[in-house]
Amino acid sequence: MPGQMSLPPPLPPRELPRVMFWRLRRNPLRRRSDVVQAWLGVGLTLVLPAATPLALFLVGDAAHRHYARAAEHQAATRHRTTAVLVEDARSHPEPGSAEAKRTLYPTEVRFTDPQGRTRTAHADAQPALPKGSTLRVWAGTDGKLTDPPLSPDQIRSRAMGCALIAVLGVHAAAAVAYGTAHRVIQHRNLAEWESAWAETAPG
Repeated sequence: MPGQMSLPPPLPPRELPRVMFWRLRRNPLRRRSDVVQAWLGVGLTLVLPAATPLALFLVGDAAHRHYARAAEHQAATRHRTTAVLVEDARSHPEPGSAEAKRTLYPTEVRFTDPQGRTRTAHADAQPALPKGSTLRVWAGTDGKLTDPPLSPDQIRSRAMGCALIAVLGVHAAAAVAYGTAHRVIQHRNLAEWESAWAETAPG
C-alpha cells in the first residue's frame, strides 16, 4: 500500500554524478523535483573544490594567529625556574626498563615564584629521583607550576588541526545539505504519489 512505502536510503557519493546527470537529461520520467535535486548536487560539486582550500586557509590562518598570541602571552606571564625535590620520587616496579625511562611521577618540590616567594607544589619527576635533586619547571604569575609556553611546532600543529576540522566540517555540511534535500524531495514525491493514487484508485 502507498501508506506503507518507506524512503530509499540516500545514494552513496560515487553514484551521485551518474544520477545527477540522469536527472538533468530530458526524459518522460523526469520530474521538477529531480531537476532541483540534480542542480543542488551540481552546485555542491562545484562549490566544494573552492570552499575546501578557502576554509583550510581562513581557519588555519585565524587559528595560527590565535595560538601565536596565546604563546606570546604565556611567554610574558610564565618563567622558568629551578625546583628542589622535598621528597624521594616513587620507584618504578621495573627499574631500567624502557617504560621506566618514559614514566614520570608527581613529586613534591619547592621553588621560588616570580615574586620571589618560596612555594611548594607537585612536579613530574623521574622514578627514584632522590630528595634534594633539582628540576627545571615553569611557574606562572599566580605562583603555580604550569606548562611551558607553546612552541612554534605546537602552534603549527594546532593550527593545522583546526584547519583540517574546518575542511571536514565543510564536507559534512555539504553531505547533510544534500541528504536533507534528498529526503525532503522524497517525502514530497511520496505525498504526490499517495494523492494521485487516492484520485485514481478504484473505489
